[in-house]
Amino acid sequence: MEKQNLDTAIFAGGCFWCTEAIFKNLKGVEEILPGYTAGKIQKPTYEQVCQGDTGHAEAVKIKFNPNEVNYIELLEIFFSTHNPTTLNRQGEDVGTQYRSEIFYLDEQQKNIAQEYMDILTQEKVFPEPIVTQLSKASTFYVAEDYHKNYFELKGGQNPYCQMVVKPKVEKFLTKYANKLK
Repeated sequence: MEKQNLDTAIFAGGCFWCTEAIFKNLKGVEEILPGYTAGKIQKPTYEQVCQGDTGHAEAVKIKFNPNEVNYIELLEIFFSTHNPTTLNRQGEDVGTQYRSEIFYLDEQQKNIAQEYMDILTQEKVFPEPIVTQLSKASTFYVAEDYHKNYFELKGGQNPYCQMVVKPKVEKFLTKYANKLK
């Protein structure tokens, strides 16, 4: 398959180790990169972003084949695998870098994401209001190499991964078994 047939989605749903570990298992996802976006400094490091004052979100850039998985399906998984009702936090991870945000690349993505959030709100899918931000994509800085495939490569030794990432991935694998690679 040629790379030009791929679409891109960028999501921030808390820790990028969790988000990457979930989406990389999805049929149609050809590449996923953890990184940082929407901040005020160029080429941030993980340590800088963790301090919480760069404005960057931990995010993932997903390259996907729209013939196998579409943007709405990605949104469904995004909203079902993190808490979109907590501002600047996912569980015990607190700070603006852990916010829930969708970074759209064009007006079509913006409209689809807004409509999807409106439906979730109207149907009261979540007990609290959705605080997910919807923003135009800006420069995406790929995270340091040691973050790529982090859960797969280091999750077994990392207590955070065992307590936080593993249960999310297991829930995803069960709920979306028919959409796995």
